[in-house]
Formats: sequence, C-alpha cells, structure tokens
Amino acid sequence: MRIDPTAATLPSAAWRASLALGYARAGAATRLVQRAHSGPLRVQKAFYPEGESVCHNILLHPPAGIAGGDELCIDVTADAGSHALLTTPGAAKWYRANGKPAWQRVRIRASHDARLEWLPQETIFFDATDANLLQEVELAPGARYIGCDILCFGRSASGERFARGTVRQQLQLRQAGRLLWWDQGVLHGGSGAMQSPHVLGGATVCATLLAAGRSADAALVAQLRALDPALGVTSFKTVLVLRHLGYDAEHARQLMAQAWQVLRPHWMDRPATELRIWNT
Repeated sequence: MRIDPTAATLPSAAWRASLALGYARAGAATRLVQRAHSGPLRVQKAFYPEGESVCHNILLHPPAGIAGGDELCIDVTADAGSHALLTTPGAAKWYRANGKPAWQRVRIRASHDARLEWLPQETIFFDATDANLLQEVELAPGARYIGCDILCFGRSASGERFARGTVRQQLQLRQAGRLLWWDQGVLHGGSGAMQSPHVLGGATVCATLLAAGRSADAALVAQLRALDPALGVTSFKTVLVLRHLGYDAEHARQLMAQAWQVLRPHWMDRPATELRIWNT
C-alpha cells in the first residue's frame, strides 16, 4: 500500500496548515534562513542551547490537536554542513475523525554533511481517529539523521481504548537516491492486530528511534540494549533502528531520550544536551 496525498486524493480540510523551514551554515553557525508558514503551524525563535553550531526549533501548532479533515504539511531543508534539531512543546493529539480523515506529511532533506534531528514528543490517537502520517527523509552523501516517533493508541490514563478508527503510517528514508528504509502499516482500532504478538501484542504505546548515515559498532548496540530489556535494537550497514512496545507514554519518552543521549555522541559527534521542553 502506498499513501499518496496529492491534490486529487486529499479531502477538503478543516485546517490546512503548512510550514517550510530552511537551515544554512554561516561560518561555524547554523542559521534558520527560511521560515514560511500558512495556517496554524509555525516556529518562533531559534534556540542555541549548545552553541551556534546547532540550531534548535520548537514546532508550534496553536490548535493543540488535529481534528478530522485537518491537513498539516511540514518541509525541512538543511543545507550542506548545517545542523538542526526540531522538537515539539507537548504531545500531538489526534481527535475523533467525525467521518473525515486527517493528514500529516513531513518531508526532510539534508544536503552533504548536514545533520538533522527530528524529535517530536508523543502522538496520541484518540478513539475513532482516522489518521494518515507520511514522512519522507532524503539524505545526501555524508548527511546524518536521527528521528523519533512515539505513538500512543487511546488515552490509557483516562481509561479510553483505541477501539475504533484507523491509523495509516508510512516512512521512507533514502540516501544518495538509494532506499535504505521503508516502514508502513495500517492499524484498525479494536482489531486482532492490536493483540497479535506480531504487531502490538496488546501494547498501547509504540516508540521507534531511527538513525541513518553512519554505522553502529557492537559496543554501541550493546550499550543501547542495556538501557531496557524491552528495547529492541537492530543494526544494518548505515541504519540503526530501536523499537519499544509498552503501556506508559512517559516511560517510552524517557527511554527514547536515554537512547538518544547514548546514540548522539557517536552519530552526530556531539554530546547530548538535555531537551528541557521534554521535561516541562
């Protein structure tokens, strides 16, 4: 199955919002040189908690939730030698669909020797959500990428299960035009797949951390596996995938943050700086 959000297939949206960000190297610094938005999706100022070489931005969606019919498009470009880190101020909430599907499309492009870190906080799918999430990552030779997704099915803290609705997800990652990773799936609320040991196995939280552009040695893999017995770590030539299934979004967020702190010095040649927004 291939999800293609073209003008011919997308439904009319209640909110159509887009954000285009561009980063460029200026001497030893990374600057946000493009910031164009339409609708309720934007960033405010750039932050430099670890010096000027890495530009941090927090993506803001003022409605605070995605309702049926909404469409969000995010486009991020990192020019040669630049380094950007993007996160969000809180969890993304996908509300009841009310008969209309919602879409989020993210496209990330990193030029030669660029570094891009995509670290949003968790995504919560309310019961009866109809969600389509698409992400494309394109890396030039020498570019490196770390991305994280934490998906929560239902609001467990409120006693709500994901008993109805549909979540469709697709992630494509390429480097130098070569397909390195393709992850896609469709999950129906209340279906047998949610209980199947081959899918969620009854878990309500699924977290994935994906790193590309460099190889991982055995010592790094062992260090990551030691973080938690429920953390799966798979290493390919230039792709590293970490997965966690559980029942607690906060634990998943903390585990992904710990994994990023272990991984980042090797993958990005920089120590991990605490993401304070993840603890507020």
